[in-house]
Amino acid sequence: MSRKSSTGSGLMSSAGLMRYYEADKKAIHIDPKSVMVFGVVIGFAVLMLNAAYGLWP
Repeated sequence: MSRKSSTGSGLMSSAGLMRYYEADKKAIHIDPKSVMVFGVVIGFAVLMLNAAYGLWP
C-alpha cells in the first residue's frame, strides 16, 4: 500500500484563494448606499449646471 505524505499546508489550489482573500482585505471598501448617493448628487449637479447655462430643454 502507498502512504500519503503530509509535507505541505494543503492543496495547491487553495493557495490561490488564500492570496485572493488577503488582497481583498487590503482593498478599499465603499458602501453601496454611498455610491448611489454620490451618483444622485452628481446627476443633480449636472442638471443644475445645464439649467444655469441655458442648456436645459
